Amino acid sequence: MARLFGTDGVRGLANGELTPELALSVAASAARVLAAHDRSHRPVAVVGRDPRASGEMLEAAVVAGLASAGADVLRVGVQPTPAVAHLVGALEADLGVMISASHNPMPDNGIKLFASGGHKLPDGIEDEIEAGLTGDGPRPTGAEIGRVSDVDDALERYTNHLLAVTPHPLTGLRIVVDCANGAASFAAPEVYRKAGAEVIAIHAEPDGININEGCGSTHPEKLQAMVVEHGADLGIAHDGDADRCLAVDASGELVDGDQIMAILALAMAEAGELTHDTLVATVMSNLGLHLAMRDHQVNLRTTAVGDRYVLEELRAGGYALGGEQSGHVVFPALATTGDGLLTALRVMSRVASTGKPLAELAGVMRKLPQVLVNVRVSDKAAVAKSDVVREAVEAVEAELGDEGRVLLRPSGTEQLVRVMVEAPAQETAQAAADRLAGVVSSVS
Repeated sequence: MARLFGTDGVRGLANGELTPELALSVAASAARVLAAHDRSHRPVAVVGRDPRASGEMLEAAVVAGLASAGADVLRVGVQPTPAVAHLVGALEADLGVMISASHNPMPDNGIKLFASGGHKLPDGIEDEIEAGLTGDGPRPTGAEIGRVSDVDDALERYTNHLLAVTPHPLTGLRIVVDCANGAASFAAPEVYRKAGAEVIAIHAEPDGININEGCGSTHPEKLQAMVVEHGADLGIAHDGDADRCLAVDASGELVDGDQIMAILALAMAEAGELTHDTLVATVMSNLGLHLAMRDHQVNLRTTAVGDRYVLEELRAGGYALGGEQSGHVVFPALATTGDGLLTALRVMSRVASTGKPLAELAGVMRKLPQVLVNVRVSDKAAVAKSDVVREAVEAVEAELGDEGRVLLRPSGTEQLVRVMVEAPAQETAQAAADRLAGVVSSVS
């Protein structure tokens, strides 16, 4: 039977795979597991959501599940995912529940759980919660039933934290922020204005249906046009739950997560904040990031794809910065998970403090053309063991030398092998990727 928890919690079609009954059961099981691990006090859980319509229904179910298992609930309403993670620590709660499907379209939703301190739950605890779904467990009665209350100053607590860790005021910057009609719609414009910027907010009118719809970090085209139209210094694009951030320079060019990490790594190295002079990224980060970091004597450690693996490496090595090309960036000393607002503030602070335009700062890294071809196969294991595939990869790597890169990665959920090639020219990368895709297809 497939594991219920994916790399980012439980996710699915709201009221389809992700029913209120499942949400209630997951929440109740989580409360029981936490209570079993620490019987010294009654569990306290923070519950937040993004503004999609189904979140109202699922929030009610989650709150009922937690209270029915004896946990007290602190509702914080519509908040970015990193705000919920922060509030778990700030409010000294035992559990955080964020109801969101991030950048997914509106019909989907999800349940993401945080442990005490705002950290992601270990796999073992998730397994215990999943195992607990099959039984009813104890049901407290009377005064032992959990109580529910609202945290009226939740957003203020989070924005005050962000302002406290912003190294330089944004005075003089004109910015456009695309809130994806999501959880950033209330927090982002407010905190950027308080930090000193002139803010033009777009897609900041969530109605429960329009989240991520043709906007945000997955559809930055309107933002790019608006930055140019308003003569802004830069633009910021968030996704539905605001745990990621992409940027746009004054000319309307997109600045992706790799470029953002390059900017921030050099800023932190200059300030003596980049622990062990090391940046953590995934294997999908552009070769241009590797080359830029090498040129500036910054070590680059790579992980499997997924912010979970970046977080694990950051914590294991005590590193200070890591992230993904998609715009998930983590500062372990300042946040326990990817925080799009924190990332944006740090980027804008760098622009303001140096007086350099974003395009110049991002120019420290030259993005190499990257081609990704998905090859459907009958046996991923056979491809991985194939000498023919290995020899083909080695031949392409020899042709590209230090100016290119090849990565073959099996899908975790499908019979697919992803062939990725980077090269100085688009046509070179495309030709090599197509050639390798043909070899992979022929041996499976």
